[in-house]
Amino acid sequence: MKKILLLTVISGLMLTGCYSTRISMSMGNMRLITSTADPQDVMDFATSTCKSDFYEGASFLSKAGNEYRFKCVKAEENEILIPIPGTTLGPAVKAEAK
Repeated sequence: MKKILLLTVISGLMLTGCYSTRISMSMGNMRLITSTADPQDVMDFATSTCKSDFYEGASFLSKAGNEYRFKCVKAEENEILIPIPGTTLGPAVKAEAK
């Protein structure tokens, strides 16, 4: 039992130490996200963050090092959701965008 508990704790610490993602700036509908995660994970994080702020989703603007800039988009603005190059938008976002 102790070995299982120890392995669980160690593996959890290893997974949380692999990458970090945080919002560095949130001003209006703009989001600056600093992350060392995979770009698809960053896109998913940005989309869920914007949706929790009552937007339709996140539209990618630019990347500099490990900083990603996003614009949260509302449905009535008639703007296109742009993913990070090489990533995709989730199926729920694609269905809402049509």
